[in-house]
Amino acid sequence: MEHNTTFPIKKSELAIVRDEASSYLKGIQWEQGYKAKNRDNSNKKEDNILLYLSKATSGSGTREITSVSKTILALKKRLLPDSIAIPLYLNQTLFSVQEGISIGIWLKDSYYDASGLSVLNEAKATLSGEQKREYESKLNTATAFMLFGTAYYILYELRDKASDDLSVMKNKFAGIPELSLQSPLKGISCALFYFDRYLNHPDLITSDKDVIDFAAVYFEALIDEIQLRRSSLDHTEVITDRTYKLEDSEFAVSGWENVFAGAAKSVEFNQVKFEDIVGNRDAKHFARRLTERILSYDFSTKKNPFQELGGFMPVFMGYGIPGTGKSMLIAAIATMLKERCEHLSIPFLFHPMPDTLISTFQGGSAEKMVQWMKPMQDPTRIIFAPIDDAENNLQERTAQGVSAGVKEVIGVFLRYTEGAYAVNYGNSSIGLFTNLPEQLDKAVISRIQGRFKIDGARTTADFLDQDYLWWNKLEKTMPDFVNMKDPKYTYLSDQGLAANLGEILQQVEKPTEERVLEIYDRIEKDHKTSEHEFYADLYKEIQKQFPFFSSRDVRNIQSAVSLRLTDFDLPEEWFDNPEAYFQKDYDTKYAMLQELMRANMKGLNFSDIRRQEVVRYLDNMAIIADTDFKRKVDKQVMQMNINLEAGKAFDKQNGK
Repeated sequence: MEHNTTFPIKKSELAIVRDEASSYLKGIQWEQGYKAKNRDNSNKKEDNILLYLSKATSGSGTREITSVSKTILALKKRLLPDSIAIPLYLNQTLFSVQEGISIGIWLKDSYYDASGLSVLNEAKATLSGEQKREYESKLNTATAFMLFGTAYYILYELRDKASDDLSVMKNKFAGIPELSLQSPLKGISCALFYFDRYLNHPDLITSDKDVIDFAAVYFEALIDEIQLRRSSLDHTEVITDRTYKLEDSEFAVSGWENVFAGAAKSVEFNQVKFEDIVGNRDAKHFARRLTERILSYDFSTKKNPFQELGGFMPVFMGYGIPGTGKSMLIAAIATMLKERCEHLSIPFLFHPMPDTLISTFQGGSAEKMVQWMKPMQDPTRIIFAPIDDAENNLQERTAQGVSAGVKEVIGVFLRYTEGAYAVNYGNSSIGLFTNLPEQLDKAVISRIQGRFKIDGARTTADFLDQDYLWWNKLEKTMPDFVNMKDPKYTYLSDQGLAANLGEILQQVEKPTEERVLEIYDRIEKDHKTSEHEFYADLYKEIQKQFPFFSSRDVRNIQSAVSLRLTDFDLPEEWFDNPEAYFQKDYDTKYAMLQELMRANMKGLNFSDIRRQEVVRYLDNMAIIADTDFKRKVDKQVMQMNINLEAGKAFDKQNGK
């Protein structure tokens, strides 16, 4: 969503409303509604908490004073009786909640002025029936926006201070029994009342860190509750058409957007070095280039200079037969990125697609996929998001028996990778890894801007090294146990990273796929491959033979050529000394990369590179398109052979 104008939330103006925010923390009154008091709960896990919440006012109907600040002090005495000052976690929570309420009040006041609610409020006593309805409607929206801004800021402040795993706290949490949008005072009173009641529950808070964890869980739930009611709110134009940014801070409220939805924590993984992977020179080279390019992302401008140079891959694919090292390669990319990010003091997120994405509930898979894709829009981290066995969740939608869940997942994937929802700052890359690329959905394949083969060990040296990595462990623990003669070859010397793709790729002159070759030869009779018209005619004829070939495929070919042109090493001293490149401003980095690109292009022939990449892409496309059909034919032939052999064995057993 695009917002037309950005308004500053000035700290001087926040100071004016901070006393009001503080007064809410010192004491509010709230009388529970009938449903919240008499909530029928069949979930035994929640019985204890909900019963506790429903008995909060002892059913007397009187309004008690609820004080969050007193509760925090009581927690300090209970949890840390020997501490003189308020402990850090309790203090951080209390301060974040106070600042959140201050920002909520400021946003509410801003909405009052922008929507005309201030004028209606002043003339409240003389409003007509229709004006009263407008007043009440705008009051509900103002309250919702105030609570949203409050909760959003608290989540912004506490999300990195909270524990990585909040699942235990979420399991204890039984939801927010009620939400009031009747007026700003009632809205904040209701929200703080239940926040306070939860904090007072003895089983919920057992340490000072639990207070931060619970606050993160509670206010995220409050945002979710408001999001559920968004469709019933009117007069929201002055909320959705603008952004409010806190002065001297990265915090901003853009309509109802929640960039922390499904905010992801980095998943643990096994550390793997590239030298532990045998063969796969193409894959290892591609992975190194991906690492260098993504680390060039500029956090201040939220851009990556490699995007301008045309050498960045938001979506790529690695494919190959089973057992060639796909999982090891994922771990090796993550390991290199994590090490480089730690060295450069850059936040890193390893964000693999979960195995449990497909849901049996209608719409459930789409919801889970949105939650998984959302973190890729976070501009504050370097993100690597691999999808292992991609054919399971991104299978061709037209194939027989494909579930509705898979179709939902693909729909979300397509929208978030190229469409209205697609945001790519150049700091995240999604990697599809598969044994069966031909089973991937055609639209998904068309999103892939870089591809490489994961073919495992291919040479004698590769197989020597694969064995060496195995038996050398025995040799280290039991010297002379492996009593075999060594070759003249120096172990692992062939497993180093290539300098460029030219060292890896065989010289491609013409297509190998028969139909592509026939079209290629026919066009070559009319035009030389150094002519632009050669490629225009080639694409037109390819489209006749392969109807799914589109302009997106042409763009992918262009990306492949750009990748070749930017196929250069970043000097190692840039990594050793981050100030030399990584910590420079965007324009300087871009200029430095342009210099490297010019130096790299000496001796490269654009026409030859273009021809090679076109041939490679079209060959690859045609082979993937046919592989599924050929696999089915091979399976049928194998079954016929089995039946034939079974018939012979049967005849032999029966003496025929």
